[in-house]
Amino acid sequence: MYRPTLEQHLAPSPPKRILALDGGGVRGILTLGYLSRIESILRARYSDPDVRLCDYFDLIGGTSTGAIIAAGLAIGKTVAELQTLYRKLANDIFHAEWYRVGLLSPKFSIEGLQSALEDTFQEFRLGGREILTGLMIMCKRFDTGSPWVVHNNPKSRYYGRCEGSDHVPNSDYLLKQVVRASTAAPHYFEPERIQVAEDFFGAFVDGGMSPHNNPALQLLMLATLDGYAWRWPIGESNLLIISVGTGRKEMSEKCDDVMRMPAAGLAGRSLLNLMDDCSWLNQTVLQWIAKSDTAWPVDREVGDLGNDSLGGQKWLTYQRYDLRFQNKWLKETLSLDIADSDLVGLDAMDDPRNLSQLADLGAEAAKRQIRPAHFPEAFDIVAAVGSHA
Repeated sequence: MYRPTLEQHLAPSPPKRILALDGGGVRGILTLGYLSRIESILRARYSDPDVRLCDYFDLIGGTSTGAIIAAGLAIGKTVAELQTLYRKLANDIFHAEWYRVGLLSPKFSIEGLQSALEDTFQEFRLGGREILTGLMIMCKRFDTGSPWVVHNNPKSRYYGRCEGSDHVPNSDYLLKQVVRASTAAPHYFEPERIQVAEDFFGAFVDGGMSPHNNPALQLLMLATLDGYAWRWPIGESNLLIISVGTGRKEMSEKCDDVMRMPAAGLAGRSLLNLMDDCSWLNQTVLQWIAKSDTAWPVDREVGDLGNDSLGGQKWLTYQRYDLRFQNKWLKETLSLDIADSDLVGLDAMDDPRNLSQLADLGAEAAKRQIRPAHFPEAFDIVAAVGSHA
């Protein structure tokens, strides 16, 4: 199989393939179950057991835990290697000392996370040749309230040094530091301090604190908006986005219970609701403008937007893989009969005891949801490059 160079991945010549990875803490192991299935499909497609996702996808982006996976894939890690890393990472990170409750200080120490990121990403920089394909890491700069879309396109405005500016170019950012910033979830970890200009630093937190915990729509904007300078052409046969979630739990409370909730509880639920709303807005927009074989019902009024299109046409091809931690949904949608009692707590982002069950659930869901036809021949690497080894 022909493996595109970094320059070929970044070039605007279609077709182009994008992989978007959600945030979700330890639930990222569920994402890896989906990615393992995709990797297997591609290896069979090209009759090559060494195919990696960085060979196929021209741009890989993630938020929070998705940023760890995205960066690992972009430097050439296989899914199996990341599954091994993930289990170690979760067990090393998510154990709180008795004095840490997440109120006056973060719930978890960053030492384990920093050590794992240093071992994996060493001194690699965003502009380094170790990154084999397009990469986007979603962060939130908290001292200015700005979502930061950090990426490795050499044509972008802030990739290199600008004349008359003392900003630190994106190409110089350490990959381990940017990934750490994207995973710095408030309450769980302290912010990441990154030098953004001469003698000037920014405080960064989890990219999920932006509208893009599900980064698929942001990746579409990155790839196509003129200002970002990627300038990839849109079109049903030009652009493919594969979006992978970390599982979700339906929020449902009795009215009286909500009315009795303490202010802190309401504030916490409000943030989770806002993140969920942003994810569904992204999903709605993408299903509105894209051809999709995996469209989700948004609500009872608009359905899955199967009869809708923006401007009378589809602007890209889009597939979304995710699941709900709910017996009824799993049984009806995936033919998986798992009691609700066995699903309790699986939505937690910080409990490594869930790793095995989440991994098994992700693998089973992937078998039922992902089909080779979701990766049309029009997007084959051979069709894109015109060479085959």
